Amino acid sequence: MRKKVTMACTTCGSRNYSTMKNSSSTTERLEINKFCKVCNSHTNHRETK
Repeated sequence: MRKKVTMACTTCGSRNYSTMKNSSSTTERLEINKFCKVCNSHTNHRETK
């Protein structure tokens, strides 16, 4: 089952991105390096609750 998740910047905490995740095969939180408009740089973005 695919589930919509929100991604938040680990540096400033702003929630910039949303993506789909397969919750049955991936149990841990998703972490992707993406561009943050607030920090104006590429930072790690982590799945929020």
